[in-house]
Amino acid sequence: MERVMANHSTISRDAKRKLNGIYAMAIASVFSIVVFAYLPKVSGEVTYSFVLDKEWVLIQQWVIDSRVGAYGFSALSVLFTALAYYLFRKGKKHGIAIFGFSIGLFMAFLCWASAGDFVPFTGLLQGGLILAVPLIYGSLAGLVCERSGVINIAIEGQLLGSAFVAGVVGSLLQNAWYGLLVAPFAGALISVLLAVFAIKYRIDQVILGFVINVLIIGLTSFAAQRFLREDADKWNSSPILQPINIPILCKLPIIGPMFFSQTIIIYLLYVIIVVTQIALFKSKWGLRMRSVGELPVAAESVGIDVNKVRFRNVIIAGAIAGFGGAYFTVGSVGAFSREMTAGMGFIALAALIFGRWTPLGALSAALVFGFADQLRSVLSIAGTPIPSAFMMMVPYIATIVAVSGFVGRVRAPAADGIPYQRGGAH
Repeated sequence: MERVMANHSTISRDAKRKLNGIYAMAIASVFSIVVFAYLPKVSGEVTYSFVLDKEWVLIQQWVIDSRVGAYGFSALSVLFTALAYYLFRKGKKHGIAIFGFSIGLFMAFLCWASAGDFVPFTGLLQGGLILAVPLIYGSLAGLVCERSGVINIAIEGQLLGSAFVAGVVGSLLQNAWYGLLVAPFAGALISVLLAVFAIKYRIDQVILGFVINVLIIGLTSFAAQRFLREDADKWNSSPILQPINIPILCKLPIIGPMFFSQTIIIYLLYVIIVVTQIALFKSKWGLRMRSVGELPVAAESVGIDVNKVRFRNVIIAGAIAGFGGAYFTVGSVGAFSREMTAGMGFIALAALIFGRWTPLGALSAALVFGFADQLRSVLSIAGTPIPSAFMMMVPYIATIVAVSGFVGRVRAPAADGIPYQRGGAH
């Protein structure tokens, strides 16, 4: 024990944060064993269903006693915690151990919360992915902006404005595809406001983002009241995009209906995630983006027009957010309602921070938020004693802990939010 404490005092600050994260995993594992497995006085059978539609059946249902499941999955989280510590001592990355720990802890909780109930497991996963779609688009839009050095608080406005335009165009032309086509242009147009005032006139970017959000909320609310409500059949009754089944892949158990029986909006999301991840770290475009977001003076010294790169990337970010906005109307309900994005732009911003300004990190964080929302719905139907609001609190608490630096280093791009003038003046 003394050796561990001595080593803890000599390691770097970043390593200490990682070690604190492993300690937190150990505490959570013990909590899981005690609260989810040991303390409950009664247990019941939990039935997990793994068939959603017409996919190939690998396993129809899995029935397990809630206490046995809680003990088993808690033990799994303990095992992965030990693996994380081992990899840490070896100086290796332990992301896979964190992932395994998270699965074990989640399943232990699910066994406890669903004792005596039926859980549509495949439906839970599919619903979580669908709810995460606008969050993923929004967080990627924020990533492209902030990696370029421009704070994007206006994600909410970009989502809402593009949802409105997509819904109206889809309604007028009675074609959801046209609504999807114009949505990125609507998002890009809103981004022009952000780019002009943030980059050219150097307005405080946080205040500017909130102003744009209020502007878009006001405009869409007025238009919805003035046009959409009075003649809804013409202005607010768009067809919706239908799921496209990918042959063979859509038949795969569990992952088939989850990933390969979706609308074009989700398939586009797969492409954008891959392209963003590769382009950000493997292309000249990504190198320039990161350079103007981290050290714009150095970028200018090698001939890069900092503000031009920022302006272009802010517009691209708005277009990405536009696809997320289209999800709300032509991608789901086919009609626009006032403030229907319900603050998802801000949740996307939290996912971006939690994901440490990386595409895969933002994706993972957005999925956590989406699954938490879907799990809240499933557990409320099952009649679990846990307040549904508590389920939505957990990802935000995790974000606060991550930003605090207790379990790891979370650092925004160095020049994020700092206006730039030629010659290095700010």
